[in-house]
Amino acid sequence: MIARLAKVHGFLDPKVLFSKIHRFSRPSEVWVPAELLRSGMVLQARGLINSQAIQNNLDWVWPYWVNRQFFPEDNSFIPRAFSLTHINLTHRNWTALGLPNFSEYALVDPRGLVTPLFDGWSVDAWIIREDISSLIPARSSDVYQKMRFENNLQINTFCHEHGMSLQSCAEITDDSGIPTCRISYYAHAGFKACLLICLRPYNPEGISSIDTIKRLPDEDEGWTINGACNVHLKQKPQNYIFSNYQCGDVLGQVYSTSQPNTACEQQEIRCPVGMATSAAIFELLPHQSKVAVVEIPLSKKPLDQSICRGWNEHLQESCVLEVPDKLFQSLYDTALRTLILHSPQDIYPGPYTYKRFWFRDAAFIIHAMLAAGLTKNLEKILSFYPQRQTSLGYFNSQDGEWDSNGQAIWTIERYAAMTGNPVSEQLLASVQAGAHWIKRKRVSNKLQCGHAGLLPSGFSAEHLGPSDFYYWDDFWSIAGLQAAYSLIKHKDPQIARYIQQEMADLKGSVEISIRGAQEHLGCEGIPASPYRRMDAGAIGSLIPSYPLQLYAADNKDILATADFLIDKYLLDGAYYHELSHSGINIYLTLHLAQVLLRAGDERFFDMVKAVAHLATPTGQWPEAIHPRTKGGCMGDGQHVWAAAEWVMIIRNMFVREEENKGAVILCSGIPASWLVEERRLFLGPTNTVFGVISVTIDIGKEDIHVSWQAQWREMVPHIEVHLDGYKYVVQNADSQSVEFKKHSGKVVLT
Repeated sequence: MIARLAKVHGFLDPKVLFSKIHRFSRPSEVWVPAELLRSGMVLQARGLINSQAIQNNLDWVWPYWVNRQFFPEDNSFIPRAFSLTHINLTHRNWTALGLPNFSEYALVDPRGLVTPLFDGWSVDAWIIREDISSLIPARSSDVYQKMRFENNLQINTFCHEHGMSLQSCAEITDDSGIPTCRISYYAHAGFKACLLICLRPYNPEGISSIDTIKRLPDEDEGWTINGACNVHLKQKPQNYIFSNYQCGDVLGQVYSTSQPNTACEQQEIRCPVGMATSAAIFELLPHQSKVAVVEIPLSKKPLDQSICRGWNEHLQESCVLEVPDKLFQSLYDTALRTLILHSPQDIYPGPYTYKRFWFRDAAFIIHAMLAAGLTKNLEKILSFYPQRQTSLGYFNSQDGEWDSNGQAIWTIERYAAMTGNPVSEQLLASVQAGAHWIKRKRVSNKLQCGHAGLLPSGFSAEHLGPSDFYYWDDFWSIAGLQAAYSLIKHKDPQIARYIQQEMADLKGSVEISIRGAQEHLGCEGIPASPYRRMDAGAIGSLIPSYPLQLYAADNKDILATADFLIDKYLLDGAYYHELSHSGINIYLTLHLAQVLLRAGDERFFDMVKAVAHLATPTGQWPEAIHPRTKGGCMGDGQHVWAAAEWVMIIRNMFVREEENKGAVILCSGIPASWLVEERRLFLGPTNTVFGVISVTIDIGKEDIHVSWQAQWREMVPHIEVHLDGYKYVVQNADSQSVEFKKHSGKVVLT
């Protein structure tokens, strides 16, 4: 019926269209996960509204990304032409504010625009002067932003222009028990002007409707938005002004309809288009500073103090870093807080676009949290895993992705191994069911084809391409079966042996498939699937080295894959992913760096430095970065997986495990530039699969003293100290230090 209706009205037959699209992927149970279709449609629907609202009203004050993306002289300019939707593709950058164990976040964009409620409207501030240039941060080039976290997470935005200065400080507080978004504005001008606190019908993605704005009753200052949310002003303004879509932006009403010192009788405004705006006007006298504070309650109920503990409590057992590079240090400290913020009672890969759960992202994020000692919520988060499992044993965060079972089981085993805590009977039963699902899901290994014995064709990780028989799924499944064996072997040896046999069989099928693909391609690398050429999807084939350690550090297939990716896709020192993301990807760059670090390849540190310099001023990374604008072009503007990988690369530079060798490797990633001046480097305590360890590097004038303090559990690992090209294997289990000498600018083992 739909096809017939489409043809009657002159549209393409959707059945034919989707049939043609399907031809580009391998046949699979699920073409595209419904969750991705839903989120994509929401994004495109917003983009369709943007196309109607923005380009016809470019005289309005728009968010920073619009001012960059819509103007032809800017490097970020994107022609709109036949594009039906206008989406933020050049500056997907924002930073979340919140409290530990509280799942509501406010967003701050690169120019201080604050979106207090999820996917809602925003608050902004401007300094306006009649018949002279104004100070509007979204349009300004002289803006500086930073994050502070001495007592609370705060985003400070500074803007200076034309003899005016405007500073904002945004944070989430719970001083009264109610979580509240508080924005403090500090304004100054060398002449008479106005400070405007403005309500804006948009956020960093685009339009977010404001249908009604009404002044608060009685003596309260502020507004009620859409009849639901109150915005409180702590200081009384001289005036309020209102506007709707028909009248234009509220900016045009400042001097045309009223003066700051006159009374205004208007109390509210309605806009059928959803583009209502309002501003509170504060008079600025010459050379006198003005402070205006805005507060927006984020909840009607007080926080449960037994759950919502403060930052200090969450950080008290965290892994501490001391390095001379201030940027590295700041990014590490910020990343720890990003991990805490986005793991309230669940794991969120981002505060906005990706504010939902995936087993894939959770595997990497939880792994980093375990290494960093951020374990307070993890037992409870993992206890929800069985609830996300179907009756057939499938760990389902979105249907059609066959990597999730391996990731879920591996994560549960990592928790047990790195904390020493036992796993509940419920989780063990879930692990066993998940392992059986992997066995049942596999394609028959008796087939005469490249995917014999592998997991079926699926969408897998979205950054690999259309549905195919991805090795990524198989490597995760091998790791999951290995983890299941480790968890179950003492409880039920018979089932454990069965799982171990299944793991060996799957591993054999993967090896046969890879060899066949290599023979066909005439190369040593590992493609994304047996039916793909070596392309950007091969980045997924690095996981048997990092983080899974299924292959040795010097495995020739892995290193050939890494070399291929470096030769073809390195851009500005980082990995450019041309599939889907079409940008520089931070977490994939760091996966590549981890493979090189493990192999002792010094090129890893160039990638780490490149990643550091791609961070935003608030110490965050979007999922993918525009190669020219260096703004976000894909996914969430604050990507938690990227923060997790920053924690892991820094930790592994000091301490990393080689589990198959039963060894802990110390200092293998410490760059020579950190070993010159007299100072102390430190990392710890960090959890490993063998126990907890802290490492200190004391650099003297002539020597370097590496020491460690450890609390091992069952097995005492071999200790290897690798420093500036030298390798020292500690023979005595009681030894806790090694001495090196400086000689002619090099480090020499004594």
